[in-house]
Amino acid sequence: MAKELWKGNEAVAEAAIRAGCRYFFGYPITPQNEIPEYFSRHMPEHGGVFLQAESEVAAINMTYGAAGSGARVMTSSSSPGISLKQEGISYIAGAELPVVIVNMMRGGPGLGSIAPGQADYFQATRGGGNGDYRTVTLAPATIQEMTDLTQEAFDIADLYRIPVLILADGMIGQMMEAVEWKKPRARKLPAKDWATDGTKGKREHNIVNSLFIDPKDCSAHNIRLQQKHDKITQNEIRYEEYLTDDAEVLFVAYGTTARICQSAALKLREAGVKAGVFRPISLWPYPEKELYACANRGSVKTVVCAEMSMGQMIDDVKIALNGTKPIRFFGTGGGTFPTPAELMNVARAALEEV
Repeated sequence: MAKELWKGNEAVAEAAIRAGCRYFFGYPITPQNEIPEYFSRHMPEHGGVFLQAESEVAAINMTYGAAGSGARVMTSSSSPGISLKQEGISYIAGAELPVVIVNMMRGGPGLGSIAPGQADYFQATRGGGNGDYRTVTLAPATIQEMTDLTQEAFDIADLYRIPVLILADGMIGQMMEAVEWKKPRARKLPAKDWATDGTKGKREHNIVNSLFIDPKDCSAHNIRLQQKHDKITQNEIRYEEYLTDDAEVLFVAYGTTARICQSAALKLREAGVKAGVFRPISLWPYPEKELYACANRGSVKTVVCAEMSMGQMIDDVKIALNGTKPIRFFGTGGGTFPTPAELMNVARAALEEV
């Protein structure tokens, strides 16, 4: 099948449309503006609805309403915009509604910069709103992966009735790469018999809600949510290994940073240093067991966690490795990138310490 050249943000929107998304509610913010712009032009061609809300808060609550009716719906934003959506995301998770949310991360904190960043990891994987809830979090590293994961995200959301977050940095949103359009793997999805889509006189009213007045009812609800989270952890972990079979130094990174680490690993190997990269694709659920196995095969002497942040994913790396390997961190913040040369120096220094 022929490949096409696509810009990351526009590819996200096209992938959503191909996945059956017919409602998009959003608000402009750099560096994700091409997503709503693309929807505004092309959603009407497919009988769908694009609406630029008056704020991020309004957009996420409109998303709640559309999802409650059983529709496939998406919203997108960038870092501080996602922060404004957090209360709504908590409501969506509590009401068990399938929604796809895209965050094209920028530098922070606060308004920060409009350059790419990765400092929203805690917010995405720990939940920035209130309560015990999770969002499935997928981190693409290429435009091809962006299209594939966006399409699959809608199936995951429907299968588990859970928000799914596509977490990418602004570089992936702005770059252009060749894409081959694929269909996601077939899944048997449940009927949306819970949706508030009208009774037609054939059933009792459905109620979509996250409010439980009786603490015992709320406790039971939380236990059921945790059972769902456990099932997702068993079934939806994704990761990639790159040159790890004989690696002595193992980079752990996601998104754009993982691509830079791959370049560093190749250059290190040219210089006689055996390096590899472990790339988590699902940031939640995190591939803890898989990372542990990769780092403890025998050849790995040390691990370098690299992020475009001051250190967030490193917590999950430490949890996964459980003290079995020394870990060195290298991070950049505010919209700056690590370079292959910097990563090579960190890897060499880490090896010298073991």
